[in-house]
Amino acid sequence: MERRTIGAAALDVGAIGLGCMPMHWAYSRSQQRGDRSLRTVHAALDAGVSLLDTADMYGPFTNELLLGRVLKERRADAFVSTKCGLLVGDQHVVANGRPGYVRRACDASLRRLQTDVIDLYQLHRADPEVPVEETWGAMAELVSAGKVRALGLCAVGARSGRRGAGRDGYEGTIRQLERVQQVFPVAAVEAELSVWSQEALARLLPWCAARGVGFLAAMPLGSGFLTGTLTPGGGFEPDDPRARHPRFTAEMMAANQPLVAGLRRVAARHGADVTPAQVALAWVLGRGRHVVPVPGAKRERWAVENAAAASLRLTAADLTEIAALPAPRGSWD
Repeated sequence: MERRTIGAAALDVGAIGLGCMPMHWAYSRSQQRGDRSLRTVHAALDAGVSLLDTADMYGPFTNELLLGRVLKERRADAFVSTKCGLLVGDQHVVANGRPGYVRRACDASLRRLQTDVIDLYQLHRADPEVPVEETWGAMAELVSAGKVRALGLCAVGARSGRRGAGRDGYEGTIRQLERVQQVFPVAAVEAELSVWSQEALARLLPWCAARGVGFLAAMPLGSGFLTGTLTPGGGFEPDDPRARHPRFTAEMMAANQPLVAGLRRVAARHGADVTPAQVALAWVLGRGRHVVPVPGAKRERWAVENAAAASLRLTAADLTEIAALPAPRGSWD
């Protein structure tokens, strides 16, 4: 697989990563099986994927434990990205950015992952009650201690799920980034980016490019919609976030089918085995050499298919057709 670099430290990773959240958090929990997820991680590594993106809250803790079983055997094949800063309660998630907690969380993640160093340690969310500089300073100490190689920040999205929210795009995230850059360099930013969620292209992606910061594209397949495998009106499990998302109502999924149809047309020009999902990932890869899409997957088949997208090269005609696709709609549009 093509290799790409993250941040000024030139951290080397495969061009496409593996998002591990669906294995143990949200997204059809009845389909979450440890043995199958274990095979999926191994299959991704075999296909050239190296960046494994997880967090202590996924489960919570169970995803890191599963990855630890893989890393015990294949640490040299993997680039480990995990996150801290969110605590999971029975019915809620809260931020915790206190320096003491950050240090304890890192040590706990290292134990679960069965490794002596985390390649990329990300702040999942800033704690509104703790200056972000204090949290970031504690994370920087972990780099000095040799427990972490580089630091990253998860962006607060341009859409928060409420009508009218997020109109300032990623302005809040950029302000946070500029503050923490004064404390210790940011190696990577993780934020949503896909054919149907392009808000990061306006300011966040250029901000990263101008400063040599890597960009981890979360949800590059539109939470599964751009794969073309979801049926409008098919429904979701009650605890699946798509059950409450304004783009996943039956009406809006039907209205957004022209997006999937366009990706299918492009895929057909590249061969019978090329899928809409691979076209969507190739589009994300084309946004810049500092961009690494991190599609989530629970099954071996999808992880291998996603990895193969790294070799797909879209033509100028393909890109023109994708650019002309109708803007995605949500129930508030």
